[in-house]
Amino acid sequence: MYTVKEVSELSKVTIKTLHHYHKIGLLLPSRISDAGYRLYETKELERLQEILFYRELDFSLEQIKEMMEHHSDRYSILSQQEELLLSRKDRLDTIIQTLRKSIGYLKDGENMNNIELFKGFESEREWEEALTEQNQYLKESYGMDSLEVVPENVQDMNEQAVEGMTFMNNIASSLREGVKHNDKEIENLIRYHLEFMNKHGHNISAKDFAAQTQFFLSDDFHLKMLESQQMGLAYYLSAAAKSFAATNQ
Repeated sequence: MYTVKEVSELSKVTIKTLHHYHKIGLLLPSRISDAGYRLYETKELERLQEILFYRELDFSLEQIKEMMEHHSDRYSILSQQEELLLSRKDRLDTIIQTLRKSIGYLKDGENMNNIELFKGFESEREWEEALTEQNQYLKESYGMDSLEVVPENVQDMNEQAVEGMTFMNNIASSLREGVKHNDKEIENLIRYHLEFMNKHGHNISAKDFAAQTQFFLSDDFHLKMLESQQMGLAYYLSAAAKSFAATNQ
């Protein structure tokens, strides 16, 4: 058992912050001693580590609490955090390379190529390029207008892309591990994904999601995209969405 002071010394998290985490229900002590001291075990230390990983990713305490409620097992939480941190690392590595090149050009008294100047910064242009193939397909197959990229929405689109990637990776991982499509773990993944989407301006119900994943099975573009990630993924996702919708009216 560890006192709040010992946990603070181990984690470099202030006692005041640990008290706050307790107050908001984010990190509860294992028990309170007869003298009123908060006492923590290894399980609470592991949860605190998970919280700190999320804080490193700039998630708010409210977001962290919500995510941890939907990802109850430690492996699932750490796997998601690894995906998010690696995504950020890749972007930071590119930005650092751009920064070093900028310093090199400056020392040599040369002007940097305009394209290289902003490499690593997710931009409106990069999103438009990424959506080119999909927009072309939607227009040719269904006569739909192109998806527009609004500059002020780029950061939100980046966050949604990371969440979507993490969701699909978790679904694909569950398929590989033989988790049943109607398992509680899958249900929690879908619930959190839909809550995230709705909070980011997409009004989508469980029924809508089931219909969307069913559509993917009949649409070559989306079917190939999902099956290229993991064989059987499109069918597994559709079955999971249908099961979720049936129990979450």
